[in-house]
Amino acid sequence: MEWRDTGILLSARPHGETAAILEVFTPGHGRHVGVLRGGASRKQAAVLQPGAQLDLAWRARLEDHIGAFTAEPQRSRSAAAMADRLALAGLNAVCAMLSFSLPEREPHPALYRRSETLLDLLDRPDLWPLAYLRWELALLDALGFGLDLTCCAATGATEGLAYVSPKTGRAVSLAGAGDWAPRLLPLPPVLLGQGAADDAEIADGLRLTGYFLQHRLASELRDRPLPAARGVFVDRVVRRARAGGDP
Repeated sequence: MEWRDTGILLSARPHGETAAILEVFTPGHGRHVGVLRGGASRKQAAVLQPGAQLDLAWRARLEDHIGAFTAEPQRSRSAAAMADRLALAGLNAVCAMLSFSLPEREPHPALYRRSETLLDLLDRPDLWPLAYLRWELALLDALGFGLDLTCCAATGATEGLAYVSPKTGRAVSLAGAGDWAPRLLPLPPVLLGQGAADDAEIADGLRLTGYFLQHRLASELRDRPLPAARGVFVDRVVRRARAGGDP
């Protein structure tokens, strides 16, 4: 059994004295794990940083074996991430969320493309929070928990959308909410492509996506808590919003 693909490195951990276990996200083979011989060397450690783009080949005697990787670097994203604290926190959040949420070996090519595009924006911290927020919406959608923000679930109206139902993930308008408004989740204008899309609104958007990530996605994964790396990134966005600049 063997294949070759490109992939984003999610994590690398030592295995034995000289090897490493790589966890990668590929367009054709999804989230995949394998052993890289010599992966614990200093030379490889400099290359095997989360977010790195790799040319991968995987081989195993049987399909259900962990298998062995060979990996050649295509490009590193560590320099862009290390240049900005928000970008570094975002990189760690993306890798942690993919590792947390994706079933092993299940392809998600559209989500892969979104993830690759997002990581290629690491040198644009001005764009990162909004791009990450839209990526979380895409992650929910890819895993079957997408939000429907196109029209009001109660009236069918496309104007005046102000809430999201915590049960269905569908938008609700001010007029349609009625007495149910206190039980609904606020819908930030930024998720409708409206408003200033500033850090404060993006933080509100991340609270909304975080609710569905925790109560829908994580509940399907035996109620595991969301990765701490996501919380660190959200905190950075909140702090930048309060400071009006540096996170």
